Amino acid sequence: MGRLIGICALAVTFVVAPALFAQTPAQGEADPGVRPTRLIDRAEIRVSRVELQAGATRRVHTHDDVEYHVWVPLDGSFQLTIGSDPPVTAKPGQAFFFKRGTPHGFKNVGTTAGAVMEIFVKQATAAADYAPWLALAAPPALVFQQPREENHADVRRDGR
Repeated sequence: MGRLIGICALAVTFVVAPALFAQTPAQGEADPGVRPTRLIDRAEIRVSRVELQAGATRRVHTHDDVEYHVWVPLDGSFQLTIGSDPPVTAKPGQAFFFKRGTPHGFKNVGTTAGAVMEIFVKQATAAADYAPWLALAAPPALVFQQPREENHADVRRDGR
């Protein structure tokens, strides 16, 4: 009898409990099924990888503590909402550029987990201090190259 109770307790722990708590964000989650991982956080830049379970939504929000924000899908299928515009489809390799305070949110519309990379420039003047070093490391055309194709959200369709 004790063994049966133990098995039932394990079943509740592994089968029922996760379903009961599925809508409760885990520590570090802003929204259910959305898990950010901070990779770099310095005075001049912050880089995060955000993983989203299938169907998970990062609600519309803003970043008022940064000058610029680049949002890049890595894996999965996403819809991105920018301001009051209708959602746009975002595919891995595309890059979206936002200025400080731009409202945006995104949803994993795929059937598997997905991930995005977020790069935040906190201090534009501090980031500009790196330009001389970048100019030595790469040909000037690569450092200051203008996007070839843009839409209202500065999307580079060619993924570069």
